[in-house]
Amino acid sequence: MLSTTYVPGAPNWLDLGVPDVGAAAEFYGGVFGWTFQSAGPEGGGYGFFQLDGKSVGAAGPLTEPGATPSWTVYFHTPDADGVAKAVEASGGRVRVPPGDVFTAGRMAAFTDPTGADFAVWQPGDTKGLDVVMQPNALCWTELYTTDDATAKDFYRTVFSWQYQSMPTGEGGPEYTVVAPATASDVAEASHGGIMQLQQDNLDAGSGSEWHPYFGVEDCDATYAAATARGATTLFPPMDVPGVGRMAMVNDPFGATFALIKGDPTMG
Repeated sequence: MLSTTYVPGAPNWLDLGVPDVGAAAEFYGGVFGWTFQSAGPEGGGYGFFQLDGKSVGAAGPLTEPGATPSWTVYFHTPDADGVAKAVEASGGRVRVPPGDVFTAGRMAAFTDPTGADFAVWQPGDTKGLDVVMQPNALCWTELYTTDDATAKDFYRTVFSWQYQSMPTGEGGPEYTVVAPATASDVAEASHGGIMQLQQDNLDAGSGSEWHPYFGVEDCDATYAAATARGATTLFPPMDVPGVGRMAMVNDPFGATFALIKGDPTMG
């Protein structure tokens, strides 16, 4: 599971790129009860989503040419420059080269060989998110990919991730859970999953994408709050045996996120 005791390869930051940060703050405040704290004049419109004064994510204006609204998952690294070299050597693309963010840390942004965007955070003064694995905070990350074999090879090379295949039911697609290289138990230490997009998704134009799951106390109520505020449905609340009740939406700007209320029978 996710933890704020960050190790290399584990998710340690999350931010949202949108054309209207104020409108995004209003939407997510209504859905999750988050407040928004500006990073100040030097932050270029960037700021932090907070829950009870603790950072659960961030948001800022779109800065890359052609960028569309989306959540970006960051993974911990002690060496952002080394990751950039590994990404290029493994067929990925460096979108934003490694650079210091004042004294907070060092970041870089990439695209994997299947087209999914992600980033890394090398901690300085800011170690990462203050809260995970609590209601209204990040609890899982997931990659939908056009080529799961290529994606798994790439991330194994870049982050030394460990994988474990999980059943998804009769005739369902393979689901691979992901854990850091240091994990002694992949399932117990897993922080995300990788799933191959199905042919009907590919035919409809779906591409590779990382997206966050936020834990909630009531999936149906939070889904209703999101859709009432302009989110559009990708799939409505549904029960997944052994996992929990989940839903997935696009926020009013088009950024994808999911909701999950864990199965209480799971340890």
